[in-house]
Amino acid sequence: MKRYLTILAAATMLSCGGRQAGYPVAGEDHAVKIASFEEFQSYFRYVPGRDIIISAHRGGMQEGYPENCIASCEKTLSMMPTFFEIDFSFTKDSVMVLMHDLTIDRTTDGKGRVADYTYEELQRFRLVDRDGNVTDYRIPTLAEVLEWGKDKVAFNFDNKYINTKGVGEAERRRALDYYVEQLLPGGAWSEYHNIFLSVRSLDEALYYWNAGVRNAMFCIEISTPEQFRAFERSGIPWSYLIAASRKAMDPAMTEIYEKLHDRGVMVIVSVTGSADRVKDRRDRRVEYLRTLLSEPDIIETDYPADFVGLPVGREELRAIRDREAERMER
Repeated sequence: MKRYLTILAAATMLSCGGRQAGYPVAGEDHAVKIASFEEFQSYFRYVPGRDIIISAHRGGMQEGYPENCIASCEKTLSMMPTFFEIDFSFTKDSVMVLMHDLTIDRTTDGKGRVADYTYEELQRFRLVDRDGNVTDYRIPTLAEVLEWGKDKVAFNFDNKYINTKGVGEAERRRALDYYVEQLLPGGAWSEYHNIFLSVRSLDEALYYWNAGVRNAMFCIEISTPEQFRAFERSGIPWSYLIAASRKAMDPAMTEIYEKLHDRGVMVIVSVTGSADRVKDRRDRRVEYLRTLLSEPDIIETDYPADFVGLPVGREELRAIRDREAERMER
């Protein structure tokens, strides 16, 4: 641990690396101007030497800023270039609101199932932050979030109805069809160019693809050679793929990562179930640095603000690795 703390101290002194041309880049306000779906695909195309992107899971969680809240997204975006994974649920009157759980118990000062309240009824509750403190923020609608993020940031939609305990087959199918309806021409999401879908399986991606969805990318697990070959046979173009490698980069998958990169595919890892669970912030940042040194293309985290000051440039990270290797050889 002491060795990594020393590396961490040195890393925070490094400046941020430069950005390459060829894809939409963040401006001084960290917003990414994406004018078309083709530009969106370009933003998520692998480019050698490009900085690692830090993705804010559920909008990013900080003291006073709840998950799945527009104010939290604004706060995170003010600190760094990022994009947002968000979750939503149906209200009693069929309004899509940002909510990870099927109940409001954990994330608000209220109790009960989202589906048992109308949208107006939900507005009497307040969101709570990660420490359980009640804030002034109310539950936003998905429509509000999409308008806020238009021409500003990318979104990763997570369809929780696919694998959440307590969701029946009929409800799961309705959720799949709802996504298709919203994304097809004329649907409420069809005017946006900044959406990709985290899917639980290749079959889920094929459900959308075979229904005619062509204006969203898919984040699909590719953590085995078999999954790589299955996607290759699927008929979905590589330009629609972001490859998920679970919690960490796997050295045994190096050849597959190279093949994905050769096809322009970025690889994302999620530390929400690993490094994010380290309680002490300093120790957590050490774990984040370990993940950065393994060079995924995207890291999804509950605490993106804790990555501020850590190196995300490839040259910087490789220089750290080289110095550490030299030190160990002495």
